[in-house]
Amino acid sequence: MKFLVLSDIHGNLENLEKLNPMAKEADGIIFAGDFTEFENEKTGLPVLKALCKMNENIFAVRGNCDYPSLEEEFEGSDISCERQLVMHEGLAFAGSHGGSKFTGTTPNERTEEELQSDFNIITNEGAQEWDNLIVLMHNPPKNTACDKIPGDIHVGSELSTKFIEEYKPLAVVTGHIHESAAICKVGNTTVMNPGAVAEGKYGWLTVSKKDGKWTVDSAELKNL
Repeated sequence: MKFLVLSDIHGNLENLEKLNPMAKEADGIIFAGDFTEFENEKTGLPVLKALCKMNENIFAVRGNCDYPSLEEEFEGSDISCERQLVMHEGLAFAGSHGGSKFTGTTPNERTEEELQSDFNIITNEGAQEWDNLIVLMHNPPKNTACDKIPGDIHVGSELSTKFIEEYKPLAVVTGHIHESAAICKVGNTTVMNPGAVAEGKYGWLTVSKKDGKWTVDSAELKNL
């Protein structure tokens, strides 16, 4: 299966529309959060509605710029992976919304413990390898290629990195840090920050099941 991977649209409907041809080619869309433009609450809902029209299989979480006013419409859209396991064609999707507490200027900042609590449905099952699990976390794991800001400073979540190391999902899709569009590994897990759609960036993730085990066939970063 081939997934169009998006994050950080931030109200940019023009760039989102440019992705429609790619969305038609995809088996599904994975969106790692931030529908809304920074400090412009009214931009979130139009993006949510536009995204929902692009593909019948969408797996999404909200970002740190997304306001509480978006939650009801988001939960009713049938694309949320937050605090749950969503099954699709043998794959499982689970998600954590928001960003870690940093500037205090965005509406959906949470503690690391709160971010990780969204994965209780997994952690309550005990440590094991989830070879069919794709995790969405708007806030990236720490000390990876996906969480660096200028100065080579890592600003991601330590608990998220520990979660990946312990539960070994097939792939993690993240965002939030626009400067860190990248693909890397934490153990055998592919971690991908596609970059911000607002800046014309997106990605592809292709997975398949071989000999009874799910694998990542390819992960690619693209620009409009």
